[in-house]
Parts: sequence; C-alpha cells; structure tokens
Amino acid sequence: MTKTALIRPAWTPATIALMVVGFMVFWPLGLAMLAYIIWGDRLEDFKGDWSKARNSIFGSCKKGRTMHARTGNVAFDDWREKELDRLAEERRKLDTMREEFDAYARELRRAKDQQEFDRFMAERSKNTPANRQPEKGEGLLDDV
Repeated sequence: MTKTALIRPAWTPATIALMVVGFMVFWPLGLAMLAYIIWGDRLEDFKGDWSKARNSIFGSCKKGRTMHARTGNVAFDDWREKELDRLAEERRKLDTMREEFDAYARELRRAKDQQEFDRFMAERSKNTPANRQPEKGEGLLDDV
C-alpha cells in the first residue's frame, strides 16, 4: 500500500471527514471507518493469515482437482510427476521468500516509526527546558 493514497488507515483529513459523514448518515458506517483508521494497517496481515489457513484447509481438495489421470505412457507420467513436484518446491520457496520479505518490510516500518518517535522526543526535550522555574500561578503550592 502506498503512503500517498487519499484513503489509507491513518488520521488524514479525508479519513476523518469520511468517518464524520459516516456517523451522520448511518452510525455503523462511521464506526467501520473508525475501525479502518485504527486497525486498517493490519488488514494485509489478516488477509495473508486467512489465505494460509484457507490453503491448509482446502489444499487437499485443490491438489485432487489438479492431479491428472494417468495417460498410460509411463515415461510421460513419470516426467509430469517430477515436474509437478519441482514446481511445488519452487512455489514453497517463493512463499518462504515472500514471508521473509513481508517480515523485513514490517521491521522497516517499525524502525521508521521508532526513528520518527525518537526524533519527536528529541525535539520535544529541546523545546521543553528541564530546569525551568514555574511562574506565578503555575505551581501547586503558590496558593498556600
């Protein structure tokens, strides 16, 4: 997902406006938009998890459907079986690489978020002097 999209799971003016309009039109729409803003970045992970679960449950049905009957030519059937096994192994390798890349991308996002947070905290500490004396009316014991 690109970060320049108009409607993305973040607190942007467009998503806030859609949420408000959703609450005004029909409150479940506003609630759905609020849920998307808060948890929308987890949808990709959910879709991937659902896909894996679906494949593990219905994978045997799919295999049974794609397996072809023997042709009677033993050499061809053996070659086809080896090629299908090789392709299945390549598919497993690709799935593993995709999972590794997804983990890498999640770590990059986490590191970027951490860097932004650290920069915010550093700027905040520069702008808020630690040794500043409270002015009249700011302290709790001034009225005593």
